[in-house]
Amino acid sequence: MIIVSISQQTLIHRRASGVCVCYPVSTAEKGCGNVRNSLQTPMGRHRIAVKIGAGEAENTAFVGRKAIGDYDAAIDDPQRDWILSRILWLTGCQTGINRRGRVDTLSRYIYIHGTHREDLIGTPASHGCIRMRNRDVIELFDHASVGETVYIRR
Repeated sequence: MIIVSISQQTLIHRRASGVCVCYPVSTAEKGCGNVRNSLQTPMGRHRIAVKIGAGEAENTAFVGRKAIGDYDAAIDDPQRDWILSRILWLTGCQTGINRRGRVDTLSRYIYIHGTHREDLIGTPASHGCIRMRNRDVIELFDHASVGETVYIRR
C-alpha cells in the first residue's frame, strides 16, 4: 500500500515484507482536486494501473509514455514538466470522485514519476502528478505492483 500526504509532501510505501519506506515528493502547485484540466493532484483511493519504464536508465525521458532517451538539461524547456526514469500510472477507484467522467484519474494521466526538478522535491510544484527523485522512483517501481492501492490525502 502507498500513502501520499499532500500536506507533508511525502509518500509512504508499505511493502509486502512489512517494511515501510518514506520518500519526499512534490505534488501539484495548485493543490488538490479531482477535476480534469485543474492541474491539481487527485484525492482518494487509487491503484497502480500500469508500470512503465522497467529496465530504462535513470533520467530516461518519456513523452507519451514512450522512452525517448536520456534527459538533456541543455535543451530543457522550462515550461515542460518532464517525466523521467519510471512511470506508475494511477487509476481512480471511486466512481464520481476520481473515476469516470470529468474526474477520471486515468484519463487525466496522473502518474508517480521521476523529475528533472529534484530541487523542488518536498514542495508543491507539479502539474498534478506526484514527482519523486529519480533514484527514489526507481526503487519504488521495483517494489510496487500493478493493482497496488494508492491513497492520496491532504
